[in-house]
Amino acid sequence: MADVNVRGEPLQPCGADPVTGFYRTGDCACGPEDAGLHAVCAVMTREFLEHQLSVGNDLSTPRPEWDFPGLRPGDRWCVVAVRWLQAYNDGVPAPVVLAATNARALEVIPREALEKAAVDVPDDPGALG
Repeated sequence: MADVNVRGEPLQPCGADPVTGFYRTGDCACGPEDAGLHAVCAVMTREFLEHQLSVGNDLSTPRPEWDFPGLRPGDRWCVVAVRWLQAYNDGVPAPVVLAATNARALEVIPREALEKAAVDVPDDPGALG
């Protein structure tokens, strides 16, 4: 069965530069191996990256052994649902691309929270830094 987004539609790509997703396919597909539930297509902001670092989730440092390039503001990345919710509850959620956010995120995050943080991704997401 194909993954669907939080709107019940086909899951759209999240990011190709860098290539995101648990499976590094560019989308937030969540299979049984993805225990962390990398379901939320988030647009990185400086505040979100700093928050994640402060809670022990370093998303900025490259980790080649995990095929992880390190993220910068403007990058789109499939983040772990509980980590995104933690940032939301702390007042620094990353903007969310709903069309590219897996419906499985709703197992952890209230729909209202995702909708409140929803953003259309601009042609130049680097401006979000």
